Amino acid sequence: MVADEIRCVVTGATGYVGSRLVPRLLDAGLRVRAMARNPDKLAAASWRDDVEVVRGDLTEPDSLTDAFDGADVVYYLVHSMGTSKDFVAEEAQSARNVVKAAQRAGVRRLVYLSGLHPDGRELSRHLASRAEVGEILIGSGIETVVLQAGIVVGSGSASFEMIRHLTDRLPAMTTPKWVHNKIQPIAIGDVLHYLAEAATADVPSSRTWDVGGPDVMEYGEAMQVYAEVAGLRRRIIIVLPFLTPTIASWWVGLVTPIPSGLARPLVESLECDAVMLDHDIDTVIAPPEGGLTGYRESVAEALQQDGTASSDGRRHLMKFSPTAPQ
Repeated sequence: MVADEIRCVVTGATGYVGSRLVPRLLDAGLRVRAMARNPDKLAAASWRDDVEVVRGDLTEPDSLTDAFDGADVVYYLVHSMGTSKDFVAEEAQSARNVVKAAQRAGVRRLVYLSGLHPDGRELSRHLASRAEVGEILIGSGIETVVLQAGIVVGSGSASFEMIRHLTDRLPAMTTPKWVHNKIQPIAIGDVLHYLAEAATADVPSSRTWDVGGPDVMEYGEAMQVYAEVAGLRRRIIIVLPFLTPTIASWWVGLVTPIPSGLARPLVESLECDAVMLDHDIDTVIAPPEGGLTGYRESVAEALQQDGTASSDGRRHLMKFSPTAPQ
C-alpha cells in the first residue's frame, strides 16, 4: 500500500506528542485523522485544514466507532497520569476499548508510545501501567508496534520539564538517591521520527522496541548538563538516601509548577534505570538522517523551542503547562 493510501488516526492529537506527530505524518504523505476529546482545541493548529478532525474519548467506547472507521493505523498517544486518581485502571480499560474498536474497524496496525524500564524489577505505577497497556495491545491480534522511550527532551515534555525546573530554581539541592540512576534521554524530534516510520515499517511480529538517544548518563548529570547549556552555574547536589518517593514528589511539587498528581508518578518512575536493553529497533527503523540528537544539543533545541533562551544562552523561566504528560 502506498503512503497516500494509508489512513492514520492519531489519538490525543491535542497532546504534547500527538500534536507534533500529525505534521510529521502529513509530510510523509499519509492521510491523517486527528482525534481529540475536545476537537475545538485543534482550531488553531497549523495543520488543521490538512486533516480530518473527529471527537473521540478512549473512556467512551461508542465514540471510537466513527473515529476508527476506515483506519489502517491507530496511534495510541493518550494516558491519564495526572488527570485521574486511578489512572492505572483507567489506562487498562482504555486500552481494551481501543482494541475492541480497532478490531471492529479492521485496523491493520496499532502504534503505542510506552516507557523504558528494566526487566525483572517491580515497576512504579506509571511504568507498570504503560507496560500493561502495551501487553493489552500486543495481545489484541492486531499487528502492534510498541516503542519504549525514556525522558523525552523537548519544551513541554513533563519529564524534561521536571529536570529543567528543578535545575533552574535550585542552585543547591538535596535529592533522593535516584539522581545516580541511569537514563537515556531522547530528543522529541527523534521520537517523532520513530513514531512516523512505525506506520509503514516492516516488522516481523507484534512486540516492544526500545528507543533512546545516543547518551546514557545519571539523572544528576542530566541536570548538570542542562545547567551548563542554560548558562547556569554548576548545581550542588547532596543525596539523602532516606528520601522516599512520596516525600520526593512533595518536594518536586513544592519547588516546581508540576502538579502533584503528575509529579508523584514521574518521581516514582525514577526509582529504576531507564536505558535501552537492546538496539533491535535498528533492524526495522533506521535512525534519522544525520543520526540521533545528543542530549546537550536536544536541551539547546528545547530552550529555543519555547523562546526561553536569551542571546547569552541563559534560561528564562516560563509557566509549566504540558498538554500531555511524557
